[in-house]
Amino acid sequence: MSPATKAGSTIIPGLRYRDAHAAIEWLCKAFGFSKHAVYDDDQGGVAHAQLVYGNGMLMLGSVRDNAFGKRMQQPDQIGGSETQCPYVVVKDCKAHYDQAKAAGAVIVDEYAEKDYGGAGYSCRDPEGHLWSFGSYDPWAGHDG
Repeated sequence: MSPATKAGSTIIPGLRYRDAHAAIEWLCKAFGFSKHAVYDDDQGGVAHAQLVYGNGMLMLGSVRDNAFGKRMQQPDQIGGSETQCPYVVVKDCKAHYDQAKAAGAVIVDEYAEKDYGGAGYSCRDPEGHLWSFGSYDPWAGHDG
C-alpha cells in the first residue's frame, strides 16, 4: 500500500485566491472537495483552509501582501499561465466532468478517454487556476 493511502497525501498543493471564501464554496460544489478546516483572518478573508478529496488535501488562503504572498502570482497577472497544476484522481471522471462543467468550470481540455488508460479533462476555476482530473491512478498496482 502506498504512503498516500495509509495516512493521506504527503504532497499538498497550496493555492491563493482573492475571494477565498467563494473559492472554497465553489471547489466543494464543482469538484467535490470537503472542508477539513477553515480559519478566517481578521480582514474578512481566509488565513488558512484545508480541503480534502479522498486521501488528498489542498491548502488555500486569501491573497496576501506579505513575504510569501509576494512569491505567488494569480493566473490573470501572468497571462492565464500556471507553473503548477494539481492532478486529482477521480473514480468516475465523466460524472466529475459533468458536475464541474455544470458549476461553471471553464473547460480547457475536454473529457477524453486516454491511450495510457483512464480518462481525463482539464479546466479552470473561477479565479483562473488550472486543474487536471482523471481516472488514471498512478498508485494503482504499485507498492510505492
